[in-house]
Amino acid sequence: MSSDLGGIAGWVMGLMETLGAPGAGIAIALENLFPPLPSEAILPLAGFTASRGDLSLWAVLIWTTAGSVVGAAALYGLGALLGPERLMRLAAKVPLLNVSDIERTQAWFARHGRKTVFFGRMIPLFRSLISIPAGVERMPLPVFLLLTTLGSAIWNTLFVLAGYYLGENWSLVEGYAGIASNVVIVVVALAVVWFVVARLVRRRRNGTDPGADAPQGLSETGYRR
Repeated sequence: MSSDLGGIAGWVMGLMETLGAPGAGIAIALENLFPPLPSEAILPLAGFTASRGDLSLWAVLIWTTAGSVVGAAALYGLGALLGPERLMRLAAKVPLLNVSDIERTQAWFARHGRKTVFFGRMIPLFRSLISIPAGVERMPLPVFLLLTTLGSAIWNTLFVLAGYYLGENWSLVEGYAGIASNVVIVVVALAVVWFVVARLVRRRRNGTDPGADAPQGLSETGYRR
């Protein structure tokens, strides 16, 4: 079967043919670390494979969710290693980015971090990246793992079941999900452009140097230890 598929789909099918359901879990763990690997393709394909009887549906659901948690935990560790102090120092060196921007983001995450981690698991692009600020802000690890497991289980179940019931037409899921992913990417790109233009206009109006802001110290957040 893997020989009939090309690209990422063929690679994922090869993993599942070799390792079974754990192969799907490995693919999803890597998808968390490398967002260009689309879960929207991996999960329906795993569901389709289960519909043929080659894999257990429950095993696919369990292993893909476990893979999501492992990948998210790795990015959480990366964020924890970076830490708020290093993040502040990096922010001070980035043109147009003020340390106060990071402080406001930290304060916002302290108030809304739990909801963001849970619902972020169901938003393309953000579902991987949200683990990094959670690590930076030292969200309690048990809370992070619980929210990640719940959010990932919902996302994975929807896409695996879609592939399971669509059967040979599992690739339709990837097509529709790809549209949603593109919408998210466009919105993010527009937000970045708006931020850059607004910051340039404001600083030009005020006659300030883009690198004028200096670190103001670290604000306390609800997750800092």
